Amino acid sequence: MKPNKVILKNKLRVITAPLPVKSSTALILVKVGSRNETKKYNGIAHFAEHMFFKGTKKRPTALDISSLIDGIGGEFNAFTSKEFTGFYIKSAAAHLNLALDVLSDMLLNALVKKEEVERERNVVLEERRMYLDTPMRYISEVFESLLYGDHPLGWDTVGTEKSLQNITRESFLEYMNTYYHPNNMLVVVSGEVKQGKTELLVDEYLGGIKPREIPSFLPAKYNQAKPAVKLFYKDTEQAHMCLGVRSYQTGHPDRYVVSLIHTILGANMSSRLFIELRERRGLAYYVRSGVEEYLDTGAFAAQAGVHQKKIEDSIQVILSEFKKLAEEEISEVELKKAKEYLKGRLILDLEDSREVATLFGLQELLEHKTRTPEEIFKNIDKVTRKDILRVSKDLFKNESLNLAIIGPYKKEGRFLNLLNF
Repeated sequence: MKPNKVILKNKLRVITAPLPVKSSTALILVKVGSRNETKKYNGIAHFAEHMFFKGTKKRPTALDISSLIDGIGGEFNAFTSKEFTGFYIKSAAAHLNLALDVLSDMLLNALVKKEEVERERNVVLEERRMYLDTPMRYISEVFESLLYGDHPLGWDTVGTEKSLQNITRESFLEYMNTYYHPNNMLVVVSGEVKQGKTELLVDEYLGGIKPREIPSFLPAKYNQAKPAVKLFYKDTEQAHMCLGVRSYQTGHPDRYVVSLIHTILGANMSSRLFIELRERRGLAYYVRSGVEEYLDTGAFAAQAGVHQKKIEDSIQVILSEFKKLAEEEISEVELKKAKEYLKGRLILDLEDSREVATLFGLQELLEHKTRTPEEIFKNIDKVTRKDILRVSKDLFKNESLNLAIIGPYKKEGRFLNLLNF
């Protein structure tokens, strides 16, 4: 499966990825996220994502937009991360024209009415409060604030109570006028698509906007020389923790090694952490690992929710599993199983036009190139047991450890003393 890329005259990249299905997904990605924000307007990237759905000149209300997509049985949504924002509509392929019409209309002609800004501000504030009341999710934000400190990568994507109050219609318009330009965007259409015709449709709807220079983001800076702990006090029934290390940036040569380490440690129900923490010791209901890649940095972490009195035991178990990977070569059987898991999950994703659009779209947006599934499989298969050991040694060091905890704790020293192999 090889996607096709066309660059329009206004520098907008258009990617088509045909699939033998009856659906199509139109996805517009913009290379801007919360790491592009200032502290005063922290949260504007996510807030703006909401405002694009609130009406255009052609379709003045949110109901006008949602009724159109609901009327064809389509799925539509958006998402905001630290480095990109995405908007998509998945529908029967016969409605691709309408999907592109609606998406382009939303991004080019959003009304951003003052009264809608005020109304939606309350919605976003409630969304933020929901995240704060969901420690299983919010622990990742606490962990990144520990890693990156007072840097946009360390701020909450949704913003703060104070910063959300600073955002006005005028700041939205300035933000959109700064980042929403064709040379900072791309369109991906996956599913039942006709190459040539699809590019003409995109050109019709988005070919008229002009490119402009896009401001650069603030590079990530850190100089960690010893373990670090951050506590977020909350009177919870369960302690939620995220224990991890700094890892590699997007496109790093060892990215597939890290993905396999993640698979071995905590990607599924037969992973080492799941077996050790849950099945053997009964310490946690949920336990998992994860990898986060940014353009100039990255992180790897294990996450779990445990009984308040069992948190020290759980930390030591996770550290023990990190240490094993950094000291002992894994078996060929375990490595093969991890490889087959990664490849198998990708094969399942390839059956979904939205997953395919996201796969190729993010590669192109962030790396200016795409890798076919076959190329990804080859890169996975190249990884050796020695690679797993080498990268584990590089990642899992005492001085690189970072621990974030949400729970009824106030003394960091209690946990800092645990952070050594």
